[in-house]
Amino acid sequence: MSDKEVILTQEGLKKLEDELENLKSVKRREVAERIKVAIGYGDISENSEYEDAKNEQAFIEGRIITLEKMLRNARIINSDEIDTDSVGVGATVLVEDLEFGDQVEYTIVGTAESDPLNNKISNESPVGKAILGKQKGAVVDVNVPAGVIQYKIVDIKK
Repeated sequence: MSDKEVILTQEGLKKLEDELENLKSVKRREVAERIKVAIGYGDISENSEYEDAKNEQAFIEGRIITLEKMLRNARIINSDEIDTDSVGVGATVLVEDLEFGDQVEYTIVGTAESDPLNNKISNESPVGKAILGKQKGAVVDVNVPAGVIQYKIVDIKK
């Protein structure tokens, strides 16, 4: 089974490395302490603190495994690789909604870095897929749950 490549910007790589370090050095210790304290309460068969701590421990260990796998399969996009002639991962794209005239700036990132609230959209999202590879001035149709939105690519930059 081949592991899926994880596309990251330098900033995204740092964020995942920091999260992994925090989980390994801080969170593991905290949850181990919680388990120790909960065991001190006596009978663990009906001890909700113990159950909660064990569940959190399982989540932390699962997330550590996921992050390590992502980092092993990471491909870093450097700023000098970012092409401003067409939309690619790492590029920041200004699009205009042709129906309403609204302009929105998106940074195209890999799925691991996707953060729609901060206008970082995945290359696999509906908008990301529609504009990937397109050039400045192109008009694209984006299928969204509400129907089809037409976007014009106004600008592409690093």
